[in-house]
This record gives sequence, structure tokens and C-alpha cells, in this order.
Amino acid sequence: MEVRARAPGKIILAGEHAVVHGSTAMAAAIDLYTYVSLRLPTPSDNDDTLKLYLKDMDLEFSWPVARLEEAFPELGSLRASSPISCSLEITKAIAALVEEQDIPEAKIGLASGVSAFLWLYISIHGCKPAKATVTSELPLGSGLGSSAAFCVALTAALLALSDSVKLDFGHQGWQVFGDSELDLVNTWAFEGEKIIHGKPSGIDNTVSTYGNMIKFKSGELTCIKTNMPLKMLITNTKVGRNTKALVASVSERTMRHPTAMTAVFSAVDSISNEMATIIQSPISDDLAITEKEEKLEELMEMNQGLLQCMGVSHASIETVLRTTLKFKLSSKLTGAGGGGCVLTLLPTLLSGSVVDKVIADLESCGFQCLIAGIGGKGMEISFSGTS
Repeated sequence: MEVRARAPGKIILAGEHAVVHGSTAMAAAIDLYTYVSLRLPTPSDNDDTLKLYLKDMDLEFSWPVARLEEAFPELGSLRASSPISCSLEITKAIAALVEEQDIPEAKIGLASGVSAFLWLYISIHGCKPAKATVTSELPLGSGLGSSAAFCVALTAALLALSDSVKLDFGHQGWQVFGDSELDLVNTWAFEGEKIIHGKPSGIDNTVSTYGNMIKFKSGELTCIKTNMPLKMLITNTKVGRNTKALVASVSERTMRHPTAMTAVFSAVDSISNEMATIIQSPISDDLAITEKEEKLEELMEMNQGLLQCMGVSHASIETVLRTTLKFKLSSKLTGAGGGGCVLTLLPTLLSGSVVDKVIADLESCGFQCLIAGIGGKGMEISFSGTS
């Protein structure tokens, strides 16, 4: 028996940083996914280990089931339908199990993801043997929600094998959970995100679980459905950044210039709300789509200008902005800034040859380019019989 789950990454369309200061922000799912497949052993396999295979990196971790039972004697009483937070005691036990794996020094950043895997797996499925294989279309650590997509896909696959979710095992192709089951996936995935990030906002896992778009303000998340097909070029500058330091620098600037920065945050709030209105309004014809895209481009440019006011741009981001502007395309950073990824709206009527030229120019600067549809499906699951 094999169950396969996929969960999308995310982008912030508008409102990053300002959201920390009470403004509205907009996030959207992208059609780039992380896939998790769980294969349960057959009696003939005679295999009593839990394996995690990170296919893209060709890394495999394994734990004998007996070792897991010894580390988590009290976890047998947990119920998949009742998500809980990882206690300090269990965090220590997981850290010891991860340390035994001798993760290569260059990949030590993966340790928190492996810890989240163990916590979610054992909490939902218990100390049982299986092989989990992970592949992803999302670059790691670039602000596209790769860790949340991993937690959501893993949780979905595990819950599909539990009694908490009712699914059609004979169904061919991808299928979705019901609303209450999606809520359960989201709550568990958030617990996994806490292990990886400490204090996540919950935005990434929510977008990855439900798909579409989310408007958020002061901790309140509202799911919104898009009425227009949006395509973005996502340019990964490959410049790493320290999100905490960038958030802190915006707060320091706000303390130095409270009146000016309050005006900046208020403008961002208006941009996010106007974007949400445009995206949700009905479309009648191609002309209406073009007009909407032009408005969105202007709003993206305005938002980027305000992010520059906050001091979170970067030389690599400016290079992307200049390059796309040569082709009369509008771009903005997405996420923390200081590097990371840049979004460029690709209008419906833009020719493919122009897109190819833009990508060639950007790749010649050493950047990685991805094209993604915006506001698509959330988490999905599929089954295959024993092979």
C-alpha cells in the first residue's frame, strides 16, 4: 500500500513586513509542490525500520522501530484526531534520534525538518515501519513555503492512513479532504512548522493546506477565491537572508521615523485590500483581464517602492527589477527581502518568446527562474496498491 500527498508552496503577493505592524497582507498558493509518498511494508518485506528518503539530496535516514518505542514509550496513547504540541521532554528525545543520523555538516539545516518528520510521524501513525520519500519543486529556504508544504503533505499522507479521515482507496488520481479534515491537517502541520521555525505565523501551512489565496491581518486569516488566472515568474536570487534581522531592522526604522513609517504601513494596507478586490471581482472578457493585470502591476510596483522605504531590498533584488523593467514587466520582492525571491507578473497576452528572453537574461546573472500559476489548489492525495 502506498499513499502519495502533495502540497503547494506559497508567495506573499503584498503586505510583507507591514503585516507585523498591523497592515493587511495577501498570500497565495503556487502550483509548485512538495510530494511525500508513504509506503507501508508487506509481511514478506520483513522490514522493521522507519525510513525517510530525501530524494532530491539523495539522503536517507532510518530508525529501527524498537529504538523509536524505547524513545517514546508514552506516545502510544496519542490520537491522530487530537493535535498537541511537542513537549520539551519529547523535543530532547527527538534531538537525540536526529543526532544519531550523522547529518553531513553542509546539510545540518535539515535537522529541524527531520525532527518535524519524526514528531508528526510518531504522533499520528505511531512507532510503525514505513518508508517516506520526499521530493520537491520548491527551492529550500527561499521564502516559498517549502517547510510548510513538507509538513502539510506529510501530515495528509499520515492522516490518510489513520481512522481520522474517510477516503476512497479505489479512486484513481488526486482527491481532496473534507473541510473538517483539512482543518485537522492544518493544525498538525502548524505543530510541525513550530518545530522547524519556533514561532511561525501559520500563514504558510494554511495556504498550503487550503490553496487559493489568503488575506491576513492581525492574526485573522480569511480564505479568498481568485476569479482570474494569474501567472508569475519567480526569480530565486539564491541570496540567503536573516528574516529575524530584517524584521527587527524595519521595527528600528519605525521607532526612528514613526510618522513616516505609519504612513508607509497604511499605504501597504490599502494596496493589499485593493489587490484582494481586483482578484475576487468577476471577469467578463480578455479586455477585463488585461485591465486587471495592469492595475495589479501598478500595485506591485507601489508595494515594491514601499518595501524599499522599509529598507528591505537588496542589490540582487534591484538587478531583477532592472532586468524585468527592460521588458516593461512589473516586479516586487516576496517574503522577507534582503535576497530571497522576486515576483514578476506575466500578463496573459505576453508572448512566450519574451518570457524566454527575460529568463535567459536573469539566468545569466546566476539566478534561478520558476514559472508558477497563482492561487491554485491546496493539498491533495492519491493511492496506489501494493507494487
